[in-house]
Amino acid sequence: MDANGLESLPADELHERAVRYAVRHGDLGFLWELLKVIPAAEAASGHANETANDLSKVSALLSDAIAAGEGKLGEALRPVYLDYLRKHPDA
Repeated sequence: MDANGLESLPADELHERAVRYAVRHGDLGFLWELLKVIPAAEAASGHANETANDLSKVSALLSDAIAAGEGKLGEALRPVYLDYLRKHPDA
């Protein structure tokens, strides 16, 4: 999908495509990058109380990575998904 098409997708669809592609291709680098930016995205999306939990619990980060495409968190992570999907147009 071209960059214009990606821009028109909602955050949950961007999340689904990016995570599905990364899992299917074993792209642990992207998944790790996603885990690293989730705490800041949660703080930016008004969930500051989740930030402390995420920083101390890897399992919470893994869970967040799988479900981080919805609502305000998904919107805050939108640039991450767009960047990744632009690099992988077959996703």
